[in-house]
Amino acid sequence: VECNLRFEANPAAKGELSINEGLAQQVINAANQVMTMTGEESRLNPFQVMNWPGVMETPEQDMDAINKDLLAAFNDAIAEFIDARAREGENMKALIVQRLDAITEEVVKVRARMPEILEWQRERLLNKFEEAKIELEGSRVEQELILLAQKSDVAEELDRLDSHVKEANAVLKKGGACGRKLDFMMQEFNRESNTLASKSISTDITASGVELKVLIEQMREQIQNIE
Repeated sequence: VECNLRFEANPAAKGELSINEGLAQQVINAANQVMTMTGEESRLNPFQVMNWPGVMETPEQDMDAINKDLLAAFNDAIAEFIDARAREGENMKALIVQRLDAITEEVVKVRARMPEILEWQRERLLNKFEEAKIELEGSRVEQELILLAQKSDVAEELDRLDSHVKEANAVLKKGGACGRKLDFMMQEFNRESNTLASKSISTDITASGVELKVLIEQMREQIQNIE
């Protein structure tokens, strides 16, 4: 970060004026001499004398004092800026942690519902076989059920989401410049939530998949502001 300071004295600023009497007298004498030479008798306007360069003097600026005040004000501004960034960072961190906790809650919810959902899907499949009067050998039925369970199983996705949550919390706890890493992790979160949603076999899982996407997007928006 680069910063430049430029100081310009305000000519309209209040200050004590002093008269360079020697120079003023020289101007007056010269003016009188010119009037004598030209034979003109006119009163010399004092403002004309005052406007002569160097006649009116202002005290010199104490640049050391000015530099000291400027640097002090600059340091205060930098300190306030750093504090503001730190506060903003803590606020964003808190928001992201809240979303990570919410993702964990969704994972727990889905994991708790999966046995019930798989059993419901199993009974549904068996009822379809029965309604269609399809007689299959026991081994064939088991194969169909295993295939269905494999297609519907989201245990790996849930485990990876748990792992991503732990890693994201660790990155936030470590601090520093972590924006790029967290942004990459959001892609991993999205990948798992998309896979989970594609395997959905119930409205509950679909709803959790949608909620996960919302939470991930909210985190991603915050992470865009992190260095």
